[in-house]
Amino acid sequence: MAEKRRPELGTVQETLLIPLYARAVETRRQRELLHDPRAVEMVEAIDYDFTRFDGAKSLIGANLRTLLLDTWVRRFLAEHPHGTVVEIGTGLNTRFERVDNGTVRWFDVDLPDVIALRRTFFDDTERRRMIAGSVTDPDWVTSVADSPGPYFVVAEAVLIYLEEAAVQDVFRMIGEKLPGSLLALETAAGAMIDAQDRHDVLSRVDACMHWRCDDPSTPERWDTGARLVETTTLNTLPHPVRDRLPWSYRVLLSTMGTLRRRQIEAYRFNLYRMEAR
Repeated sequence: MAEKRRPELGTVQETLLIPLYARAVETRRQRELLHDPRAVEMVEAIDYDFTRFDGAKSLIGANLRTLLLDTWVRRFLAEHPHGTVVEIGTGLNTRFERVDNGTVRWFDVDLPDVIALRRTFFDDTERRRMIAGSVTDPDWVTSVADSPGPYFVVAEAVLIYLEEAAVQDVFRMIGEKLPGSLLALETAAGAMIDAQDRHDVLSRVDACMHWRCDDPSTPERWDTGARLVETTTLNTLPHPVRDRLPWSYRVLLSTMGTLRRRQIEAYRFNLYRMEAR
């Protein structure tokens, strides 16, 4: 039996293990929402107490978020099969394996400790490349700009951990270097930020969300070229996503109480177009 890898990760970087475990748990279900055998493989190979997340309903939310972002990327690739997709704060995501169309060019960007762990499971290829660096460092944007556009940038569970000034810098870099690109990310309202110490998953790690965003159109006022083109919550997932949900998930979403619905409304998924200024 191979020796397990102990992850040496920073406080925020540790959160990448949450969606990884969510996908592994889902894959083991009889009627899974998504199929990710690589996630199962990685969970089994990593020396970490994943059981701390067992029973958390937010694992379901993480998988619904993944399914939504997969849908948005697939839609982009259907329109631009030779485009470039960038995942900033990629963690141990396997989106490329799920949506690869055979022609997309792909960049996985994350901090050096994460990329070091990621390289034990993934290799660079002709169309896919890992970049070690901070999301706030402009070097990754410069590298991506050398690849042919158009561009789709995914920031899943990463910008919410930054201060707003840093988030503005990221928007500004993308707007300046990758004009016309699409940027997908989630926002957390102040109520969710204030209650995170009672969150069923985040309360079990040391990382804290910082960026408070009660209105997803706020980035439009930052003079970064951002224009909100789509926003949704788990309560209002678009039909292409809802149509793929197993019956048990549809029942769960339709029977949530008022308090739970308000909590979910505080967490939104947004798609921006970065227009040239």
